[in-house]
Amino acid sequence: MVTKSPAQTNARKVGALDLTDEQLLDMYYKMLLARALNQRWWMLNRLGKAPFAITGDGHEACQVGTAYALRPGRDWVVPYYRDMGVALVLGMTAREMMLGVFAKPDDPASGGRQMSGHYSHSRLRMVSLSSPVGVQIPRAAGIAFASKLRGEDDVTITYFGEGATSKGDFHEGLNFAGVHKVPCIFVCENNQYAISEHQSKQMAIENVSMRAASYGFPGVTVDGNDVLACYRAAVEAVRRARAGEGPTLIECKTYRLVPHSSDDDDRRYRRREEVEQWKSRDPILRFKAYLEEHELLNAKKNEALHKRVAKEVDEATEFAEKAPYAKPEDALTKVFVEEPTASAKRRR
Repeated sequence: MVTKSPAQTNARKVGALDLTDEQLLDMYYKMLLARALNQRWWMLNRLGKAPFAITGDGHEACQVGTAYALRPGRDWVVPYYRDMGVALVLGMTAREMMLGVFAKPDDPASGGRQMSGHYSHSRLRMVSLSSPVGVQIPRAAGIAFASKLRGEDDVTITYFGEGATSKGDFHEGLNFAGVHKVPCIFVCENNQYAISEHQSKQMAIENVSMRAASYGFPGVTVDGNDVLACYRAAVEAVRRARAGEGPTLIECKTYRLVPHSSDDDDRRYRRREEVEQWKSRDPILRFKAYLEEHELLNAKKNEALHKRVAKEVDEATEFAEKAPYAKPEDALTKVFVEEPTASAKRRR
């Protein structure tokens, strides 16, 4: 008689994939935490404590679902500025997030030097993005090419909005990836607006994923508000990449529930009726309903998760706000090469 482990016993069939009850609830928790941290970040901006906020409210399913298919610390991730959910799945903590918001020196992304939202973490193999839109795409293709040259089974994944697909970086990166058949996954979080410009003003095609065919690899469009659909697409893309079958473009169709950033007034280009309609399709509420339907979540469990998230966000905010700022004399540390002192030279 074969004895099954608790994980196998609790596994549920999700399409053609197995996820345990614990993993499904962890996905939900990560989505809740990403939303709560983003909302706190926005509130701190309005209180004058954070100079800028650019959040991913509404993108949680795209981010958590695709990132859940990766090996944290082994696979390479090149995110974009809304990817709070991706960073949390990889292993970044709420405290680390808030240290970045307050620009404190223990921020793992940049020691408080980079604009908040520029997620990176060397231990987790999360590579820092740059502010110009789309530049992370050819960078990710290059990282994946390096993995291939070394004979490693690492996969590289990069994220961007549909606005980035109008940039030359997108086309050059995908063309290079297709030519060299690199283990790279391109995830377009299509929220329909490149700041204020609707997709219909950027491109004459309905689906960004159609562009993958031009570069010789598959493109797939999924419901970006369905975390499990995003997960399934990412698992297949990871399988292809590790098997040496080359890149995949995943388009997750979703919606940004908030303005582009704390400096944006989306009332100038989006009708309130449109925003409210999409709020009714909130990916968190949708996944909550799925978990309830499958008897994994009830009112008591849901309340406990919300309390856990609220406590975590409060503690992270308090910790980061009380942390000391960097010393002014350290401003150029790790920027320029520093000459060793006379005493250090003598010790050599």
